[in-house]
Amino acid sequence: MDLCGQLLIAMPGMGDPRFDKSVVFICAHSPEGAMGLIINKPNPDLPFAALLDQLDIPSVPEGQDIRVHYGGPVERGRGFVLHSADWTGGRATMDVTEGFGMTATLDILQAIAKGTGPAQALLALGYSGWGPGQLESEILRNDWLTVSAPPDLVFARDDGAKWALALKRLGVDPLTLSAAAGRA
Repeated sequence: MDLCGQLLIAMPGMGDPRFDKSVVFICAHSPEGAMGLIINKPNPDLPFAALLDQLDIPSVPEGQDIRVHYGGPVERGRGFVLHSADWTGGRATMDVTEGFGMTATLDILQAIAKGTGPAQALLALGYSGWGPGQLESEILRNDWLTVSAPPDLVFARDDGAKWALALKRLGVDPLTLSAAAGRA
């Protein structure tokens, strides 16, 4: 099972409030573990302009204003930019899947501030990580559903709607979900 470029949709009753109604974009998945970014939990206390000021990165009027998100509980002081594949930072950019790249260096923030960055981008502070076999166990336990990750959902401006939109891609009505898992 390779979940790179897929979305994880948190099920009700998962038990970890940090992931309540989360949608996680999986950036890396291998037998050694998995790494992803929560894409639907913006950080309202840290606008992008304030982050640029903290990093002494000048911006220009043509620069983009992207949202800063809580990417997960691991390394919350480290930033990761999930972006469209039309921009690359060379070896600093990880090609996740066709259409998506991830860059964790300052050059992408500088490019975004100058208006020369990717067409679509999402900045996450921190990430979500799983050890070997952990994510697979959580999926078998019905903590997560998985679905393909279309760019229009990943980069949608309405973060509050992403959980329900991801479920609808599976044909699931959020009102029909139960916190209890079972087997027939």
